[in-house]
Amino acid sequence: MYTPRMDLELAGKRALVTGSTAGIGLAAALQLAQERAAVIINGRTQARVDEAIGRIREKVPQANVTGIAADLGTAAGCAEVTANVPDVDILVNNVGIFEPKPFDEIPDEDWMRFFETNVLSGVRLARHYLAGMRARNWGRIVFVSSESALQIPAEMIHYGMTKTAQLAVARGIAETTVGTGVTVNSVLPGPTASEGVGTFVRQMAEARGVDFGTMEREFFATARPSSLLQRFATPEEVAAMIAYVCSGRASATNGASIRVDGGVVRAIA
Repeated sequence: MYTPRMDLELAGKRALVTGSTAGIGLAAALQLAQERAAVIINGRTQARVDEAIGRIREKVPQANVTGIAADLGTAAGCAEVTANVPDVDILVNNVGIFEPKPFDEIPDEDWMRFFETNVLSGVRLARHYLAGMRARNWGRIVFVSSESALQIPAEMIHYGMTKTAQLAVARGIAETTVGTGVTVNSVLPGPTASEGVGTFVRQMAEARGVDFGTMEREFFATARPSSLLQRFATPEEVAAMIAYVCSGRASATNGASIRVDGGVVRAIA
């Protein structure tokens, strides 16, 4: 039986975590379930959603967890979610895609696909759920951005662009919550051992004929030398910050961009 060491005041709150069948999203959903929130899982297929629900119930047998399968990279997918889940107290906009590609090989279609999935999904859902949060005078909206929002990676500029856009959207929405109990923040993970990243690094390691650890050390030595952590963060490490920002304890944190980047970003502010 899980006993929280600090009550995050989330018992009974309804939380939708997008893109939560693996990685940071699943870890965040698990931590919110551990804090006794009613959690809604989201993924693109019912099989993945059901698997994630099973994994959470395995660790938290008493969890109040349900799910909805929908592709949030489309307006229709977002509409399906809001129709089936009309109201939430907490919205974690975690769904996102990434793909390394040289700038001169990124077609218009990719720019639009990345913006639609990484930015407009959060815009559409926040636009729907914000009114209810305001009416109850309590709510949490979190955009899971990235350190790539501040240090645009040359190998995937289209991805970095969407992460920067999330910061602007989150801060702008926060400006509309003045004097209320609703907060809107961004969390900026650094390189994290999510499902997609893990697969990508393993593929690079295999292509180079080295093990994962060697590839990880090389990545931080060449691609992220400013990292103080010098390893991939775990999804759970990032999820701990997301859960806190969602909590009642974080009531004075609004309009903020909170880094969980392992020290990759050297700027003080």
